[in-house]
Amino acid sequence: MQYLVDMIKEHEGLRLKPYRCTANKLSIGYGRNLEDRGITTDEAEYMLRSDIQLCYQELNCFSWFSDLNQARQYALVDLCFNMGLPGLLTFRKALAAMSEGLYEKAADEFLDSKWAREDVGKQRSTRITEMIRTGKTE
Repeated sequence: MQYLVDMIKEHEGLRLKPYRCTANKLSIGYGRNLEDRGITTDEAEYMLRSDIQLCYQELNCFSWFSDLNQARQYALVDLCFNMGLPGLLTFRKALAAMSEGLYEKAADEFLDSKWAREDVGKQRSTRITEMIRTGKTE
């Protein structure tokens, strides 16, 4: 099996970002055809957990992040996952309020945004800002 793995790796090459193969199919990795084959549930779970860990690492750029309780950390991880760290960094007033422990103000700042206005049904923005406001997951 290892011989076959090495041979396919050599023939396909590794691309860590989506690309169009010679058959014009969206592919990734060692030639995984995303259009016809997609990914498995296990692969999706693995990628989600990996992305969550990356968000935690990125959020440690805030000296105060590790001092937040679990619910507020979860809220920021969800935000980071949703919009990426660069997108989250645009919420300057909300993040400044978070750093000062002004959670009501931070929640209000997040709600007063394009992110919250574009949240169809307001389920995500309401849940996340309540976690920030109250420090509770439910």
